[in-house]
Amino acid sequence: MATLANIPMNIIELHNLTYSWPKQRQLSINIKHFSLQQGQKLFIKGRSGSGKSTLLNLLTGIIPANPGSSIKVLGQQLSELSSASRDKFRADHIGYIFQQFNLIPYLSVIENVLLPCRFSSRRADSIKTDSRLQARKLLTNLKLSEKDIYTPVTSLSIGQQQRVAAARALIGSPELIIADESSSALDHDNRNAFIELLMQECHNSGATLIFVSHDPSLESLFDRSVQLQEINLQGIIR
Repeated sequence: MATLANIPMNIIELHNLTYSWPKQRQLSINIKHFSLQQGQKLFIKGRSGSGKSTLLNLLTGIIPANPGSSIKVLGQQLSELSSASRDKFRADHIGYIFQQFNLIPYLSVIENVLLPCRFSSRRADSIKTDSRLQARKLLTNLKLSEKDIYTPVTSLSIGQQQRVAAARALIGSPELIIADESSSALDHDNRNAFIELLMQECHNSGATLIFVSHDPSLESLFDRSVQLQEINLQGIIR
């Protein structure tokens, strides 16, 4: 018989979530209910323009939902937080791999990876060893060579930059990792290898993973998948 102690908690709970871009009557997001359990590896698929990135921006508090929406992340109702508090919550608890990676070009590889620890004391304090050692370990696990770690990030290939972005998201063990179309620039073999490495690192840290893509061939790599159009009932605001 299951006990409360071994029932996975919901990392994300959505209820009556709606969002419309300013001056538009069309709802971009309209999700009645959705939840995601701790430790799950979720693949969200959908065609370009279907609202995938908008949904991620809502989940991470980058944009606020329409009034009456409920977004709980790690038990925190995002609508109860100010813009600054949402930024802090995201820095403390969410690792985000952006579609364009958003690496800082004038910093070295390891300095890019360490950035979250400068913005979040919680993530910095969660590292039991020296933060630079942890960054090097992550980069090594993600198949970056020792000589690459201290080079300018702009000297790396697209695939290597992608792994740097993943290490930056993972450092300090945030509970939720989100990847937005972050494998679209890779060929088939490198793309699958990257996802497997990312999943392994999420498993090592106990993180929950949300991976968004318009490529349905990736679906089989995940333990759960959702077609965004099936849960997103877009429509006109009445």
